[in-house]
Amino acid sequence: MEQGVIPVESLSGGFDLQSTIESGQSYLWHREDGTTYETDRAYGDDGWYWTTFRPADRTDPAVVRVRQLDGRLEWESGVDAEAHLRQRLRLDDDLDAILDATPDDRLLADAYETYRGMRLVRDPPFGTLVSFICSAQMRVARIHGMQAALRRTYGQEVTFKGNSYRAYPTPEALAGATEAELRELGLGYRAPYVQRSAELVATGDRDPVDATGRPYEAAREFLTGFVGVGQKVADCILLFSLGYLEAVPLDTWIRSTIEEYYPECDRGNYDETSRAIRAAFGGEYAGYAQTYVFHYLRNGDD
Repeated sequence: MEQGVIPVESLSGGFDLQSTIESGQSYLWHREDGTTYETDRAYGDDGWYWTTFRPADRTDPAVVRVRQLDGRLEWESGVDAEAHLRQRLRLDDDLDAILDATPDDRLLADAYETYRGMRLVRDPPFGTLVSFICSAQMRVARIHGMQAALRRTYGQEVTFKGNSYRAYPTPEALAGATEAELRELGLGYRAPYVQRSAELVATGDRDPVDATGRPYEAAREFLTGFVGVGQKVADCILLFSLGYLEAVPLDTWIRSTIEEYYPECDRGNYDETSRAIRAAFGGEYAGYAQTYVFHYLRNGDD
């Protein structure tokens, strides 16, 4: 078994593991105690989180577990997973510089102060694609539950420290599922969207990774070629997987935020409103501002 420690003080801007994983941007991590996204749990405890990934030099997936305790991140895995954790949790982002680049704005300042150390994630593209196809009109706990059900049913078994885990399903596994089977897992009308989009990836017709390198709005347009992916879901994939830190998904919370705090940014359509709120949130790192505001307001901290 491999294990390691990352001092939080070594990370620019610090780190908040719980807020990073449970802020509505990732549904691919799980608490070991099964309480992910449960709101009656104490904030800032030292619970273990786990996910799976596929090391470059292995064909089988590996489990990585991580927790935050006494100013440090502790991790353990069957392989050396520190580089993967740094990439997945964006631990090398200069969070101090990102927050300093944010406009002088009371709402943003309050959100940053409340959840300082929260970072964006860089989740695997396929899992992010499916997660946010499932996100339409759903609470975060329900979205997470859908992804857990997909893991249990279609994911490859991985054993670590004598315990059984399930990797996130491959595109081929979900492409081979029937609509009826996916509906039985609670996906509802999203079931055919997930199956058809998985099929596009499995056959090589379209891959979310291929959005990378395109100008932001062109990348968003490319992703809407997947079944069940509109502009908002495309923005989520760009922000939480593909590194487009300027993306601002216009979900219900952000639209309400615009109505209350930034009414001048409402331009009547997604494209123009997106450009306006991105400018209000500082442009280059607008997606960081969006994520802090989403988490702050969803938790009723205003």
